[in-house]
Amino acid sequence: MRSSRPSSRASTSSAPRHGLARVLSKMGVCSRSQAEKAIREGRVRVDGKVVLDPERPADPERQRILLDDAPVAASTRVYIALNKPRGIVVSAADERGRDTVYDLLKDAGLPWLGPVGRLDKASEGLLLLSNDSVWAARLTEPRHHVDKTYHVQVNDIPDQVLLDRLVEGIVEEGERLAARRATLLRHGEKNAWLEIVLDEGRNRHIRRLLGAHGIDVLRLIRVAIGPLALGELPKGQWRHLSPEEARRLGGEAGA
Repeated sequence: MRSSRPSSRASTSSAPRHGLARVLSKMGVCSRSQAEKAIREGRVRVDGKVVLDPERPADPERQRILLDDAPVAASTRVYIALNKPRGIVVSAADERGRDTVYDLLKDAGLPWLGPVGRLDKASEGLLLLSNDSVWAARLTEPRHHVDKTYHVQVNDIPDQVLLDRLVEGIVEEGERLAARRATLLRHGEKNAWLEIVLDEGRNRHIRRLLGAHGIDVLRLIRVAIGPLALGELPKGQWRHLSPEEARRLGGEAGA
């Protein structure tokens, strides 16, 4: 009697595959949006044929993929910490011609790296970049609740009541904005420095949260992500993370 069990060969051939753009991103070749653009421009070939659909399934272990006529291979995983100065844009290219974090990395001999999360133009401090999309997703997905610590200079001297309200949070435009912790570090006559910890980050989260209480942000510095502190890294400079630092930040994804 003939068995109805599928053969191991059939099981392997029917295994799910990712879309081509995601494959290129996961291999650390470029960002997913850059991959989609390159595919639509006809710059990517799979087994000798131009593919124009970014969602077309691809298997880099079984298929030969070329980008701009060069074979695509998985890049060595790179993880760096950068001390972003104020006024620098976190973008690969800026339509207004402003300086970007990639200007700080040029001539460094690094592969393509994507920012892990964001800091707006007026903010400064610790920014991570990597070509490991799985590791990056683990740090940025809200369900993982990775703490991010900021030192924030404000144009007021908040009392404990206000600090408690920052933790209680607000709802603005359908989004809940709250701090995990908010403490007063020091103050002068007219302004103060706060330490604010977030376990998720929405667009301009701290500025909007404080603004809802009538407080303006004068300066905002991210000083830590999870267990990784900015430390003494000079402004505008970067360094590689150690394997242990990457592992502690991203768990198995950074191993």
